[in-house]
Amino acid sequence: MTTISALIPIFFIISAILIILVLLIGNKSNSDREKLSSFECGFDPFKKARIPFSLRFFLITIIFLVFDVEIALLLPLGVLSFFSDAVFMNISITILTVILILGLMHEWNQGALKWIQ
Repeated sequence: MTTISALIPIFFIISAILIILVLLIGNKSNSDREKLSSFECGFDPFKKARIPFSLRFFLITIIFLVFDVEIALLLPLGVLSFFSDAVFMNISITILTVILILGLMHEWNQGALKWIQ
């Protein structure tokens, strides 16, 4: 019998023991209405589902995603600079940074970054 084929039953036995332990020990939670409901960022899930949602939260999320994608595009350029032309990398970094700054200026001018009006 090879070593691997001898270990397979041992792994199954250990897995079965762990599953039985989890089922015996882990079933100690009290299930009530609060615990069975989903958590929705501070909103009470037992009230009316169609309450008006603030558009500011949505806009901040979209702004975050846009700038997060820009940063995700900028980060690998540092690693790629070892394998690529320096002029091309500088132009790429400059273009991405200008796009990021122009987007920030546009959002600032539109007033999307003001919370209190």
